Amino acid sequence: MLFLRFSILVLTLVIAAPVTTVKVQAQEVTKTRVAEAATDEDQALQLKVRSLLKQLPEYQNIFITAKSGVVTLKGRVLEIESVTNAAELAQKIDGVVTVNNQIDVETSVEKRIAPALERFQERVTQFVSALPIMAVGIVIFALVTIIGFLIARMKNPWDAIAPNQFLANLLRQVIRLAFLVIGLVLALDIMGATALLSTILGAAGILGLALGFAVRDTVENYIASILLSFRQPFRPRDCVEIAGHEGYVIALTSRATVLLTYDGNHVRIPNATVFKGIITNFSLNPERRFSFTIGVETEDLQHAVEVGLSEIKKLSFVLNEPAADGRVDAIGESSIQLWFGGWINQNKSSLVKARAEAIRKVKRAFEVEGILMPEPIYRIRFDDTDLGQLSKRAAVK
Repeated sequence: MLFLRFSILVLTLVIAAPVTTVKVQAQEVTKTRVAEAATDEDQALQLKVRSLLKQLPEYQNIFITAKSGVVTLKGRVLEIESVTNAAELAQKIDGVVTVNNQIDVETSVEKRIAPALERFQERVTQFVSALPIMAVGIVIFALVTIIGFLIARMKNPWDAIAPNQFLANLLRQVIRLAFLVIGLVLALDIMGATALLSTILGAAGILGLALGFAVRDTVENYIASILLSFRQPFRPRDCVEIAGHEGYVIALTSRATVLLTYDGNHVRIPNATVFKGIITNFSLNPERRFSFTIGVETEDLQHAVEVGLSEIKKLSFVLNEPAADGRVDAIGESSIQLWFGGWINQNKSSLVKARAEAIRKVKRAFEVEGILMPEPIYRIRFDDTDLGQLSKRAAVK
């Protein structure tokens, strides 16, 4: 019985041994196939990353490996931005778990200068090849600009269209600017650089906005000059009073109104002040009145007024209509103030000279008629103490 059991056990072991060996061999084959499959996936992932990075010139010398979804990048690049960009590009590929970025920045002077020299040579070559086109564009720009300036210099039709000289000059500036822009657009279109015009206009817009805040007063004066040109409160050579300054208008610029005072001085008043201020124009009405006051000492005031008024009416430059006038104006400290006024045609006579001549004639007539013009009288008063001291001093002497 014991022998039988031993035989069965041996037989069982003999039968089971081949089965175990087959299982072990099967497991080893499975592991080998899995490893081979994993290697194929890593190689495919490595090819994807390599095919992507090789499209960019800065990654031509990059070594790429992949294992279990981990991509390792090694090599050197010229720019530090390229290091970060390489990792970002590799991370976007399907199957990449993480990126081991071991790329360094190239520190060799020769390798860093060589690409820059190549780019410089390429740009020089491009510039030389584009010189004929640039020359044509410059010629077109110059011709259009010259034509615009010649048209702007014409006296007609700008002087005929504009109501005054300032607006005519403004139209000429607009014509020059328009032809300048047209010439620039044509030149850039010939050179194939119309995109540059958009950049220039964009930069000009931003710069104009910044300058608008910086030179707000200048812009305000310029707009005021245009509005003054349309409203025309005065014309060249008009005699006006603006902001307390009186004189003749000799110029209206984009920034200021220029007056010539009676003393021959130039006064520049900002156009914004002129537009918002009070303007007295003495030249719109050719008839203008001069006036003056004179002090007399007489009991017959009416006679004095008639004498002065008669002398004023005798002056050749004094108008009959409106008529000259005279009256008692005020009582002064030591005289009676008489007021006289007369009208002149200021287009023919000077107001200042007319007033001076009228004063001279009236004074002379008063002297002939015995009408006095008193001098100031001062009265000195002494109290009792002062009188006593003066008496003592007189007695001592």
